[in-house]
Amino acid sequence: MSHLLKFRVASQSESAAKTAIQVRGFKFFVDEPQALGGTNLAPNPVEYILAGYAGCINVVAHIVAKELGISLKDLSINIQGDINPERLFGRSFSHRAGYQSIEVNIKTSTIISNTLKVKWLKSIESRCPVNDNLSNVTPINFQFSNN
Repeated sequence: MSHLLKFRVASQSESAAKTAIQVRGFKFFVDEPQALGGTNLAPNPVEYILAGYAGCINVVAHIVAKELGISLKDLSINIQGDINPERLFGRSFSHRAGYQSIEVNIKTSTIISNTLKVKWLKSIESRCPVNDNLSNVTPINFQFSNN
């Protein structure tokens, strides 16, 4: 029997570019750089996607490393992605609005055989929930209500 974990986020707009977010007992903000109309007081939404992705890879990488008997000395995860802003700003609809591509670079000083490294990386990729959401279509239902 499968048990689903439910995650929730509540938000409140503070300006056209700044949003206050509540998650469990945490409050944080989403903002845009000044060049995109924000006040640059917090990361923007697409930066948070990459941050969440890095955090998820970190957790899964450690779980899988332990299962495979890899004793990680250290781990760094650097992620970058490219977005074409034309759709966001309504100038062109020939490209998707989201990341065109994302590159993940995982580094460790731990010596791992090539065979084990491939197994470790494939397991991380297949078991990371954020990787799954970025790699596959997830049904999303928008709803609207008046206050």
